[in-house]
Amino acid sequence: QPVAIGDKPQRQRHARVHQHRKGKAADLQAVHESIEAEAELGGISLKALFHPSMKLVLTIGVSIGILQQITGINSVFFYSPMIFEQSGIGTNAAFMQAVLVGLVNLVFTIAAMALIDKLGRRPLLGFGLTGIAVCMLTLSYGFGTATYTLNDEAVSALPAAIERAQIEPVVGTTYDSDIDFREAVSAALGKDVYKQHESALVSSAIDMNPMLILFAILGFVASFAISIGPIMWVLFSELFPNNVRGMAISFVGLINSAVAFLVTFLFPWELENLGNANTFLIYGVIAVVGLVFVMRILPETKGRSLEELEQLLIKHGYQSPSHQGAGTCGSTKRTTCSLWPSG
Repeated sequence: QPVAIGDKPQRQRHARVHQHRKGKAADLQAVHESIEAEAELGGISLKALFHPSMKLVLTIGVSIGILQQITGINSVFFYSPMIFEQSGIGTNAAFMQAVLVGLVNLVFTIAAMALIDKLGRRPLLGFGLTGIAVCMLTLSYGFGTATYTLNDEAVSALPAAIERAQIEPVVGTTYDSDIDFREAVSAALGKDVYKQHESALVSSAIDMNPMLILFAILGFVASFAISIGPIMWVLFSELFPNNVRGMAISFVGLINSAVAFLVTFLFPWELENLGNANTFLIYGVIAVVGLVFVMRILPETKGRSLEELEQLLIKHGYQSPSHQGAGTCGSTKRTTCSLWPSG
């Protein structure tokens, strides 16, 4: 459509459209060049991930992969009935509230899908990690302020298999931690009997606010599901350069799975040896440290092309033979540079 010489707004609109098309064409050309460079390089070895040019992006990826699991999400998912029992609400209610945990996880994951491109990755991560830290510290406070006392009324409600004469030495004594209570009752009844009736003993003895524990756990799951849970996988697909993305995601995913296994494996040991309050305190402190670290090094990836992120995050040390002489990395001209030495 012809543009009138005197129609300044129309000329400006035409210039903006033309510039936008040129930018899209440049992005498309960069993608083609990246694909061609990857095809020329052939297979990528694991050693390529540890090239100095990958230091920053690999640090970000590994940190997020570890942080996603080390804040205790699998411990809450797998052991939520145990945690709820420890708060004194009973076995049946514990299983019903564990179902509620799964429902909250589903709802807030869907919310993350709706918000991730509107708000960006960094704001959601910041909000979610803050919520994780607050909820874990709240759990630590809730269990830390709990007391355990077996009075006559509580003892009468215990299963008949627990003999009154055996438990008499601890009746009427108040304990300020779950570890002290467990050790005293185990000494009176024997470890096997205590393990068999642990839920009933704790539920009868504990004095705390179970609703505080419930809301803290649900808040933790919601904070995880709206942030680092799904966002981690989005970031992995955006941060790593095209020619190593598959291997990089597999490598960081392996670390993520290993940390998930360790956290899940160690959680019962932590509860038994460190206590409920200290276990959740550790998770809360880790979340605070992770929040500060990730917010300092993670760039916002919303609205940026993969090639722009590669220019931002990768310190290119080499050019592939097909691009030597075509430009240098970091220059204003968009070029695709290889991360690895030729030959």
